[in-house]
Amino acid sequence: MATLKDVARLACVDVSTVSRALNNTSYVHPDTKARVYAAAKELGYHPNVVAQALRQGRRHTIGVVVPRLHLAIFSEILQGIEEEGRRQGYATLVCVTEDDAATEKECLGRLRGGFADGIIIAATGHNGRLLRDIRASGIPVLQIVRKQDPRISSVTVDYVSCGYDAVQYLYGKGCRHIGLISGSLHLAPYKERQDGYCRAVRELGLEENFSACSQPVNSFEYGYECAEQLLEEVPGLDAIIAAVDIQGLGAIRVLKERSVEMPGRVRVISLTGHSVGGMLETSMTSMEMPAYEMGSKAVRMIVEEIEAPEDRKPGLQHLALAATLVKREST
Repeated sequence: MATLKDVARLACVDVSTVSRALNNTSYVHPDTKARVYAAAKELGYHPNVVAQALRQGRRHTIGVVVPRLHLAIFSEILQGIEEEGRRQGYATLVCVTEDDAATEKECLGRLRGGFADGIIIAATGHNGRLLRDIRASGIPVLQIVRKQDPRISSVTVDYVSCGYDAVQYLYGKGCRHIGLISGSLHLAPYKERQDGYCRAVRELGLEENFSACSQPVNSFEYGYECAEQLLEEVPGLDAIIAAVDIQGLGAIRVLKERSVEMPGRVRVISLTGHSVGGMLETSMTSMEMPAYEMGSKAVRMIVEEIEAPEDRKPGLQHLALAATLVKREST
């Protein structure tokens, strides 16, 4: 394996000049720099990233911990994170937990002891003490999508307004028996969406109709079974609000199988819009989260904290972006 000395010998310069040329730490004559680059390329020289990180005290890497990527808003958020990270000069390490607390703990341990300068996480809520310990050790932590701990900065969406606005929209369409397919109230987005739903339903004098089943919450099967339950238990059901798109897909399948006219008899809306919603045979109305913007903003916030001097670290920040109602065929 080629070394700095080998490059210096081939380029006919000293080792310090090679180091300055490759790291751009100070001026090197363009002709000399070109000679150094040519020598490095010829020898196949690659810098020792670990050694550089130890010298600089920074690895230029952001760890990202999310529950899932397949048919989930997190894939679009990750795109925003990765692209903004590259613009800022940071690589991205991604861990997928499937909302398992033990897996999340293992991922956090590896990121803490490895190459991450900062961590962006959509947490399960079961490793709060560990996240606070990581932050206290000097590694910035930022919550995305889920604000589980108010003591850690976050980028989220105004979920209460999502639930509230969805009910108001459906009411304006003539719906009076509106069912909600939600999820674990231990996770902030589900709880806050349900809070918004309940507030709107009470204000309009309607009944609350909830549905839950034994299937994994973020699944097609969960939406399918919950929609079946709502159709059986709510006389005159005329609207279904699903917390996430994959649940909405399950609800639409039930309505199709039962030949329930949509949107004539039952309207369907998702509270976590994903691009797939517009590609369905019956495209799904949704409250679209600004996913890419969330990822991009999260990177800017965490890089600001990573690179700020110790005596000028930014304070606690909680950013809640607005969702946008995108009307499609399902309503």
